[in-house]
Amino acid sequence: MTTASITPRTPVRGTPRTFTDVVRERTDALAERDAFVFLPDDGQGSVPEHLTYAGLDRRARGIASWLREHGAVGRPVLLLHPPGTAFVAAFVGCLYAGSVAVPAPLPTDQGQQLARVAGILRDSGASAVLSTGAYVPLLEAWLASVALPRVRCLATDREDIGDPSSWRAPDTSPADLAFLQYTSGSTSEPKGVMVTHTNLLANEAAIGRWAGTHEGMVVGGWLPHYHDLGLIGHLLHSLYVGGLSVQMSPLSFLKRPRRWLEMIGDYRVEGSGAPDFAYDLCLRRVTDEQLARLDLSSWRCAPNGAEPVRADTLRAFVERFSPAGLRREVFAPCYGLAETTLLVTGADPATEPTIRTVDAAALEQGVLAVGEGRTLAGSGSARDCEVRIVAPGTDAPLADGLVGEIWVRGPSVTAGYFGNDAATADCFGADGWLRTGDLGVLDAGELFVTGRLKEVIVLAGRNLYPHDIERAAQSADPSLTRGAGAAFAVRSGRAAGAATEAVETAVSAASSVSAGSEREHLVLVQEVRLAAVRDGDLRAVATAAQSAIGREFAVPAGNVVLVKPGTVRRTTSGKVRRTTMRDLFLDGTLTPLYEVLEPAVRDLLGDAPDTTATAPSVGAPNATATGVSS
Repeated sequence: MTTASITPRTPVRGTPRTFTDVVRERTDALAERDAFVFLPDDGQGSVPEHLTYAGLDRRARGIASWLREHGAVGRPVLLLHPPGTAFVAAFVGCLYAGSVAVPAPLPTDQGQQLARVAGILRDSGASAVLSTGAYVPLLEAWLASVALPRVRCLATDREDIGDPSSWRAPDTSPADLAFLQYTSGSTSEPKGVMVTHTNLLANEAAIGRWAGTHEGMVVGGWLPHYHDLGLIGHLLHSLYVGGLSVQMSPLSFLKRPRRWLEMIGDYRVEGSGAPDFAYDLCLRRVTDEQLARLDLSSWRCAPNGAEPVRADTLRAFVERFSPAGLRREVFAPCYGLAETTLLVTGADPATEPTIRTVDAAALEQGVLAVGEGRTLAGSGSARDCEVRIVAPGTDAPLADGLVGEIWVRGPSVTAGYFGNDAATADCFGADGWLRTGDLGVLDAGELFVTGRLKEVIVLAGRNLYPHDIERAAQSADPSLTRGAGAAFAVRSGRAAGAATEAVETAVSAASSVSAGSEREHLVLVQEVRLAAVRDGDLRAVATAAQSAIGREFAVPAGNVVLVKPGTVRRTTSGKVRRTTMRDLFLDGTLTPLYEVLEPAVRDLLGDAPDTTATAPSVGAPNATATGVSS
């Protein structure tokens, strides 16, 4: 496999050296066109918010002048905005100043998110915080509370920011940082990925060639602006091609999924993508009456990524929404990560996705073979990069058809982690190859992603993928929330203090049986909607989940913990934080609505609850159960 040469697909004059050059030429050529439209939540008197290319340029120049005056040139600047056009102006303002934008979620009163954003602020050493006028006073108070009162705040939605006429173009080089993309931390603490202008231009070019984007194209979505697909795919790519980006808030989508689909029809959106759960949510929440009013005939590229792509979702979505004009080939499963800027592989948007039925037992042994038991959706072929499958813990490439760690090399692979040389050397130090930490297999040039290296559950010499176990359990009862479970393994027989240690996993089935008296136990923490539980019988729900896991995987499923909605931790991009959930479980900090645990697992948690009752368990007859009824 060879690395394709990169020539940015853009009709701007000359060859842009930086993404800043692209934006400036776009604003000159398309001044009076809308660059962005933001759709507020439904409400009386709410109207769409428009931002033209000229308006974007003017606001960005003012922000850039302020950043220069306050010594932020070449330094990270934290962007904490609610959904809306103010974020785009702030991001471009950082480009115009030669500052390094750091998009992050707006802190709320949730302790986890506050701690995360404070960590990003300290790790990046940001010299300023940009937000909107409604939030700046709250942010200033928050900064004082975390002992960072000297960090300046600016409301970027004000009209009197800086002097746009005094702006001077920054002396930015292709190797300079365009922004820091903080990883979502599904298996570790967040780290700031250093995205250079070269990386960004290369990946935008790859996206353009893959998706066939063009000037004037309408893209749209609801993903957060700090999510890499939302930022690079829905916002920056529109600037790159000189198109229109139509956006709505994530909350607006979650409250009324139909609004996403209505937006596609109303604005003739051609490109809009999301994680798998979003398509599934539309399947479950869009009514027949709402479907009858939809027009999805303009939609020609629907990326599906950021979490495991389910073949069942692809099939069901096309079947459900084809009466609204949705074409069967619209889905384009893809694979990417922050460390590669965004896109690595993508399925051809002009053809139907590859769906492969494979032998489940062989896959558990690390081999892709035709058979029954598992259905995989392909994530397409490499786009302007090289992809290699490597035996974990080695530098030895594996042949097609064998599961291993996904490695990537190419111009979109970023410069490493900001201020973290050790982590950079660990992930980026393989002769130009990025060790992704993801597991996958190549077959005829197509990548099939199978899971995360650190999250593989090894039981009796078999490699089980947690998302498969979660899917099986969630299908057992309608009260179990789809995508809101965390399956992981814990090991009994360890000394005290082992609760905080990471699970030791391996991809190879060899030597996977624990030594001595140590044994791996499967645990599922799963959110349950109490209002949907038949007769309030949580015991029946847990038993159904156990039975589904035992039936499909033939493994003991003796440990099921049912929790209230919102308990399962997620990253900012919606991925389940299984390692975090395992730690919370072992630390005894979860509050179960109902749980059934094997005695050996309960012993790991310290003091058992006061009230216990014997309960049946698939594969674990000695488990005990506790819980509350509703």
